[in-house]
Formats: sequence, C-alpha cells, structure tokens
Amino acid sequence: VVNLLKTAGHQVTALDLGASGVDPKRLEEVTSFSDYLQPLMDFFASLPDEQDRKVILVGHSYAGLCISLAMERFPKKISVAVFIAAYMPHHSSPPGTLIQEYFKRTKVEFLMDCEFTFGNGLDKPPTFQDLELGKMLVRPSGLFVEDLVSGNLLTEEKFGSVDRVFIKLEGDKVMMEEFQELMIQNSPKDVKVISEAGHMVMLSKPHELYRLLQDIGDNFFS
Repeated sequence: VVNLLKTAGHQVTALDLGASGVDPKRLEEVTSFSDYLQPLMDFFASLPDEQDRKVILVGHSYAGLCISLAMERFPKKISVAVFIAAYMPHHSSPPGTLIQEYFKRTKVEFLMDCEFTFGNGLDKPPTFQDLELGKMLVRPSGLFVEDLVSGNLLTEEKFGSVDRVFIKLEGDKVMMEEFQELMIQNSPKDVKVISEAGHMVMLSKPHELYRLLQDIGDNFFS
C-alpha cells in the first residue's frame, strides 16, 4: 500500500512503534503505552506547524488507540484520521475500556486461530514478498490496558476536533463486524466498506485500500 501511494505522488511514512517491527527496542524496555507510542509522537513533534502540510493519519486494529492519542496531542497537524477496523474510542470514556469491551464480546478461539486468506486463493497472494516480510517482522507486544483505562486521556476540544473516517472490513475474524458497528454507532464519522477483506486488508485487498485512501486524500485536500 505504501508503494502504491508513493507511486501516485504521495509522501508516505509507515512507522513501527516501540519494540515492534524494525524498531530496535526490546519488549522489556517498553514498559508503558507512552514508551510504545514514542516513535509516533517523535514523528509528529518533528513536523512543521503549517496549515498546508497536515497529515492524513492512518491506524489499523490496535493502532486506532495510538492514533487517537496523537490526535489529542497534535490535532492541528492532522487533516483527517482514518481508522481501519481499528479501536475508535470516544472522548467521554478512557480508550482502554474498548479493549475490555472487546474481550467481553470476543471468543478466545477467534484470537487463537487466525489465518491469511486471499481473494485469488492462498497460493496467489497479492504480493508474496510483502506477506513473507510481514510474517518475519511480527513481534510480541503488550496491550497496556492499565495505562489506557486511567482517567480521561481524550478531550472533545482536541481529539474530538479532528475529522475521522472509519473503514469497515467485512469478513474480519479478529475485529468482528459486530464490534466494528458498535464503534461506528458510538462516534460520528464517515464510513467506508471493503468487502471480503478479512482483518489484514493491506495484504488481502491492497489495491482497494489504496483507492479508498486516495479518495479520502482527494476529499480533504481538494
């Protein structure tokens, strides 16, 4: 998806957060959500305060909580936040309550038996090298629930001022559609849908995701 966006002329940054992907920190060095989030906060701090240089901020799955904290801290640097089947909290309650609600509604077997599936069959993934690289970079992480349920971390004035788009993924066996609908109902936003996507849409439907992101960019920067 990054390559597709860059080919279309966009400037794209894909960050690995603390102790994730290629980030050099070890898991035991990341003891709080703030530690985990530090690469994203450092990136935003480095951006100039220019009205014509705002960011389209995109988060998938758990990263919805990460981009929400960035929205709270840097609302004037973000044009729109895109939640891809992601935790999308409301400013009226701590973001960690969504994690608690998720585990109340989700059976354990759905989390322990995940598979990659593709529209053209398992033997024809869209980009086999991307899949293999993604599998190599998988590392254990924490949920930092304690940090995220302590107090009101989000405000209507800051977090609530940033435009939001929710991309619903049909056929998602991790972030179940029922749970996606719950977040959509609890928070105002524009909603897009990708059918037969599963959870890892960047691997199963990269071109569809690219086109939606392109459309969102056109709408907010036209």
